[in-house]
Amino acid sequence: MKESAKAIFSLGEILWDIFPEGKKIGGAPANFAFYLSRLGEYPILISRVGRDSLGEEALNVCQNCGLKTDFIQKDEVHCTGKVNVQLDNRGIPRFEIQDYVAWDFIERSRALLSVITEAKAICFGTLAQRHEKSRRTIGRLLEAAGANCLKVLDLNLRFPYFDKELIESSLRIADVLKLNSDELAVVAELFSLTGTETELLRTILAKFSLQLVALTTGENGSTLLSQVKEFRHPGYRVTAIDTVGAGDAFTAALVHGLLSGLELEEINDFANKLASFVCTKKGAWVEITDLTASKEIY
Repeated sequence: MKESAKAIFSLGEILWDIFPEGKKIGGAPANFAFYLSRLGEYPILISRVGRDSLGEEALNVCQNCGLKTDFIQKDEVHCTGKVNVQLDNRGIPRFEIQDYVAWDFIERSRALLSVITEAKAICFGTLAQRHEKSRRTIGRLLEAAGANCLKVLDLNLRFPYFDKELIESSLRIADVLKLNSDELAVVAELFSLTGTETELLRTILAKFSLQLVALTTGENGSTLLSQVKEFRHPGYRVTAIDTVGAGDAFTAALVHGLLSGLELEEINDFANKLASFVCTKKGAWVEITDLTASKEIY
């Protein structure tokens, strides 16, 4: 590991997004890990694939991208996950998620429980907790992490794979919450919260003793709200081709910035820039070497 790099764990799904024109690697935790690796961090993806051709291909893609695959398990029974993706005319996706697949059955092990103690941050979501096996494993790994580990909840609500109990238990564990406007509306309804957008964020921050809430609002930018500061970013203008993975890129930039000690305003700007750049390309995994020179975001 590079001395400057920080062990950041991503818990949950790796899968294939099936677009009309073909398949692309994806899954929010996998996307998050990919973008962290491009930001110079040391991501470790904990997931599970089937012992099938799609599983082998997923592992090969990760390895070719320089991602560590030691903790991507192989399932003898369940197949590698797939999601059918349809994009509307704004590049916004609609997902049809295959159920009872390998990442629903992530197993804990002594090796996992040992290595997780090295984590500087752990990112987790609700989708990977839709079934009991992975939910229990994710919960145990979060418990085993050190006291100074930053626990980041990327809410990632996908109907019908969530309920109030799952959201609440995840929020009780988290230090940082990242969600989008649609998810904020769901949380407000489930917990009977009222008020303006900012009032809702402040209520959630206080109710669950969070350090930070990050709200993304698509082309309208984002808000970062801590106990003492609030930063609103108007977003960057782009011609969006495909928004899949943009939110995960935002989360990666957010975690990278927090662990690097950057100011919230600087983090918010870069996270928006990165997410906007991802929207200008096809697929969830976009190389970002030309990000700073891009004329597609302004």
